[in-house]
Amino acid sequence: MTFTPGTHVTGDSESGTAGSDTGGPVVAVFGGRSEIGLAIAERLAPGATVVLAARPGPMAEARASVEAAGAARVLCLEFDADSLDSQRETLDRIERDAGPIETAVLAFGILGDQDRAETDPAFAASVLHTDFTAQASLLIDLSARMKRRTPRPGYGPENARGTLVAFSSVAGVRVRRANFVYGSAKAGLDGFASGLGHALHGTGVHLVIARPGFVIGRMTKGMDPAPFSSTPAQVADAVVDRIRAGKGTQLWIPWQLRVMFSVAPFVPDAIWRRLPR
Repeated sequence: MTFTPGTHVTGDSESGTAGSDTGGPVVAVFGGRSEIGLAIAERLAPGATVVLAARPGPMAEARASVEAAGAARVLCLEFDADSLDSQRETLDRIERDAGPIETAVLAFGILGDQDRAETDPAFAASVLHTDFTAQASLLIDLSARMKRRTPRPGYGPENARGTLVAFSSVAGVRVRRANFVYGSAKAGLDGFASGLGHALHGTGVHLVIARPGFVIGRMTKGMDPAPFSSTPAQVADAVVDRIRAGKGTQLWIPWQLRVMFSVAPFVPDAIWRRLPR
């Protein structure tokens, strides 16, 4: 097989076959090297064809962990989410080489340096692009493909055509001064995904909007954990439980954050602007 630059695929090439021949579902994780994305892939791996899509870099360790978790087949694909022109080509290649995507998890994103973003417009725009525009573009394409697909017998809830997972954040519920660039991107994504979820109602496509709080991991290394923090494993457990349930859009992780942020709109600005990220 020949692959164009930026869309290199590695996997069980010895099989020599295109499309999924495992009989199991096809799970695609965009951001396949991220801690949360990889943890979700491991939990959905048993019997599935798992596609780990990530920026160029070593994938051997990630692939091995998903294989050890029971995946029937693992494909590793180079994917630059910021390149909107290549997203459709990437999805075409996944569907050709693995099969129709039945679960898609968008686990890519950047926190960004807030201080730099406040003085560098191009950098601020790049954070907004990655955390909102690129995600919205991919969600539209994936949802359109899933909507026109015939449900596969025996997969998921009755008449299910697919499941999408978008990662919002409590940072987008009410944007804080300390990380308003990242927070505003998440606010935009949250609103977009909420509207898309309403549009998908009754189509057989299930959209999960995950809203984790502070996640202790590589992305937040060196930062003081906030109240009700979670780990990538805890986030993955919650997301996979919701995927398997096949219903419910909004997912607060942990659930206590829903109560905490229900009062956020009523906190005076003088207090809110002093809150840390």
